[in-house]
Amino acid sequence: MRLIIGISGASGVIMGERLLRELKRQNVETHLVITEGAMRTFALETTLDLAAVADLATANYAPHDLGASIASGTFAADGMIVMPCSMKTAAGIACGYADNLLLRAADVCIKEGRKIVLVPREMPLSPLHLKNLRKAAKLGCIVMPPMLTFYNGLDTLDGQIRHIIGKVLGQFSLPCDGFRPWLGNA
Repeated sequence: MRLIIGISGASGVIMGERLLRELKRQNVETHLVITEGAMRTFALETTLDLAAVADLATANYAPHDLGASIASGTFAADGMIVMPCSMKTAAGIACGYADNLLLRAADVCIKEGRKIVLVPREMPLSPLHLKNLRKAAKLGCIVMPPMLTFYNGLDTLDGQIRHIIGKVLGQFSLPCDGFRPWLGNA
């Protein structure tokens, strides 16, 4: 499996780091773009070293390197995950405004009919945000806001993040260590 991973400047960049950590554990080939906004958000929200985050990926690219391999439809990928997805990034994807590598990679995935999962992080959502997310969904993107889960007894932030990652990876038929799906009334 080969996935393109985008981390944009929305709050919750730790989810992107944890996603990369899980994919590396599974030996999934990952191609990472961290936007400039995400770089600032990492510094504001975490104590993580950005180089260490980038090292979790198989390959990583500068956010404005539009000549990178993932900017071309000839780059064979199984899909893309943008986690977290800022509203600026969602708008760019919905409108085909590919002014950075993350947006161009998403544009390529759309034109090539590849799966894209967006994990938008904004609250509340304005009518404009909803319009852009709906437009992205109509283009084939799967919109998966990181909703809290209560049915499986997850009472920690780490547990909630693990559940969200499990739901996202499920879109690509990938397991997630520690993910607890609903098993019904047993």
